[in-house]
Amino acid sequence: MAQLGFYFDMNKCTGCKCCVLSCKEKQDLEVGYNYRKVSYYEGGTFPQVWAATLSMGCNHCAMPACFAACSVEAISKDGETGLVEIDKELCIGCEACVTACPYGVPVFFPDELIAGKCDGCQDLLDQGEKPACVAGCSTRCLDFGELEDLEQQYGSVNLVKDVSGLPDSSMTDPSLLIVPKRELV
Repeated sequence: MAQLGFYFDMNKCTGCKCCVLSCKEKQDLEVGYNYRKVSYYEGGTFPQVWAATLSMGCNHCAMPACFAACSVEAISKDGETGLVEIDKELCIGCEACVTACPYGVPVFFPDELIAGKCDGCQDLLDQGEKPACVAGCSTRCLDFGELEDLEQQYGSVNLVKDVSGLPDSSMTDPSLLIVPKRELV
């Protein structure tokens, strides 16, 4: 099985949120709901101060906590792509996936009583395109593809899955490769 996932270079990201807005528009999400978020980090002591941003959607984990928490089997992991999806027809809105995800990715929609999250823009992938967040990234710090291909393309020596502020990757084995800011490793 191939595992699709995200690549993110913290050194190139400006925090512009083009990825967030592209995803929001593609998924037709209402105000207050996002499948992708940008987090800000800062630290140091003057004059050696630093700042970093991290863009994150669903990490399509190898061991998804949301999948394990779903009692009605509304969450599945695609055998061909490794993408984790929520079937909105099966979801009962119990919010177990929202609570279980250590990355805070699934979103609960109280008006519909269902949860939702990034699906990797499966419809765009089927057309040979990249997810909306990647296509909308103004600095090209975000990419998507088979993890092995991303490691080869960007050089696996520089890539990590663990940066300060994120849950330990051993919990879920996220399909996320990060070029970190030195200060966050």
